[in-house]
Amino acid sequence: MIPRHLVIAMSVLLAAVLALTIYALHMRKTAAATTATATDTRPLAPPIAGPTERVTLYVAHDDDGTLRAESARIPLPSGRQQRAEELLRALVSLYVDKSSPHLLSPGSEVRSVFLVDPGVAVIDLNSAFADTHRSGVLVEELTVTSLIHTISTNTPGILKVKILVDGKDRVTLAGHADLSSFYDVTAVNQLATQLQ
Repeated sequence: MIPRHLVIAMSVLLAAVLALTIYALHMRKTAAATTATATDTRPLAPPIAGPTERVTLYVAHDDDGTLRAESARIPLPSGRQQRAEELLRALVSLYVDKSSPHLLSPGSEVRSVFLVDPGVAVIDLNSAFADTHRSGVLVEELTVTSLIHTISTNTPGILKVKILVDGKDRVTLAGHADLSSFYDVTAVNQLATQLQ
């Protein structure tokens, strides 16, 4: 016959093992559910609807280091700031496409554009745009010139442009193009003319 205190000890140990197994299964389900919902919690912007307008996008071409004007029809909202955002989003969507003449990595996007009077535009890019951008003087300058020339040509009254990454200042785009100060639109437009 087994002593009574040994039976009680074995019962307590068996109950503890059972409780820990149930707790571990519960934690595994909780962790799986948390991982599944934490992938992308940003709100989606509603799709732009309504009539399309003809705009001019200045598209960089890496093969010959030029900037070419391309006409496009895109839906544009009525607000000036939202129009500027949609212009740059249309330009970046061209660059993300695999057949792009100036390829950016998937996930690169314009987070927002702020138009601050008098004549200042702030372009906020996401970290994927800057962190995965190819490094090189010409490649980075083509990107910056393309963004600034597109927004200034299609949005009158912009005199200076500041580029942020995830809402914060950044010294360079990918090691070369200076993002620490404001760009003078007149100087950028002269460079864009030379690159055409």
